[in-house]
Amino acid sequence: MGTNDRDYDIVLLGASGFVGKFTARHLAQSAPEGARIAIAGRSTARLKDVKRDLRADWPIFEVDTADDAAVARLAASTSVVATTVGPYLRYGMGVASACARAGTSYADLSGESIFVARSIERNHDDAEMSGARIVHSCGFDSVPSDLGLGLAHQAAGGVPIVAATVRVRSLRGGVSGGTIDSLRQQMKEAKTDASARSLIGNPYALTPGPSVRLPRLSGTGWGRARGTWQVPFVMGAYNQQIVQRSNYLTGWSYGQLMQYREVMATGRGLAGFARAGAINVGTAALVAGLAFPPTRALLDRVLPAPGTGPSADAIDHGSFVLDIDVYPVEGLPVRTRIAAPFDPGYGGTGVMLAESALSLAFDDLPDRAGVLTPMVAMGRSLAERLRAHRFTLDVTALN
Repeated sequence: MGTNDRDYDIVLLGASGFVGKFTARHLAQSAPEGARIAIAGRSTARLKDVKRDLRADWPIFEVDTADDAAVARLAASTSVVATTVGPYLRYGMGVASACARAGTSYADLSGESIFVARSIERNHDDAEMSGARIVHSCGFDSVPSDLGLGLAHQAAGGVPIVAATVRVRSLRGGVSGGTIDSLRQQMKEAKTDASARSLIGNPYALTPGPSVRLPRLSGTGWGRARGTWQVPFVMGAYNQQIVQRSNYLTGWSYGQLMQYREVMATGRGLAGFARAGAINVGTAALVAGLAFPPTRALLDRVLPAPGTGPSADAIDHGSFVLDIDVYPVEGLPVRTRIAAPFDPGYGGTGVMLAESALSLAFDDLPDRAGVLTPMVAMGRSLAERLRAHRFTLDVTALN
């Protein structure tokens, strides 16, 4: 079990939120017998509803993330804190820092470049000293990309990589108010802080960067490849930052010259062309609209609010399939296919966060501490856990 001198193995912070409920449900179903789990959040009444719905005999803690003393006590009481409370720029730093100081492992769902970069700056040294594993991005952002490339790299013999491409083959599911609010907060921060703005599009925002100048990767824009239209994947820029941090933390084992991209397939023919164009224009319009106060105010009226999400039907019929193709300097290319019959942002992300927390609490993991990535912190242990819960993670050589 977890650390014996702590009261709990895992505390789930934000358990009554939209994705928090999915995470709590999976913990209730999959935690080992005897696991000491507690749930925390701002509303005792809502936490009691979660506990009643799950029929779980879990302690409850009412905690405001702005109360540093309360957050510090919470971090010191458990081996692992898993948090769904975002936007992390607003609500996450105090929790991550308290865990880093207390030697408590931490997992979140952040897809926010600015937050993670600041967390590395503030928390990495403290976490290394205390032995804490601070692991950001333990949901759909960025477990498939990070694990997929890492597993393919291992299967290719661990040699440097020339190029890696993530292709989102299919993606069914809705967008949450929390995801939109994270994007909104990041754009607001970038608008007023030039240094923060420079982080968002920088592949090496979470590392010191390689010591060599990379050539420009062709085919990163939208167009047709292998007869199928494709566009840059909306979270590709952030996922690349996590992947490059894994690269850096392992001594640039993927190679300092690795060229990385993520694309989303939209289909063949005129229909595929139309979908590609619509996605490209829509994504650009959303990002631009959230960057300026007048248009942001208009978008706020129609976009999902924080704490809300898609319909139950959309979630029930969600799924995703991704191929991560890795081209090593020698030997055959390798592909990792990652797929699951879950909505990526809710059911799937709830499973990924819950299994990350369970892995941090109970698995025999590599002897690493600091602000890590899912691959560096948990790697094969997390992959095996996900395979046990209807995830496909198949690694094959390509001829």
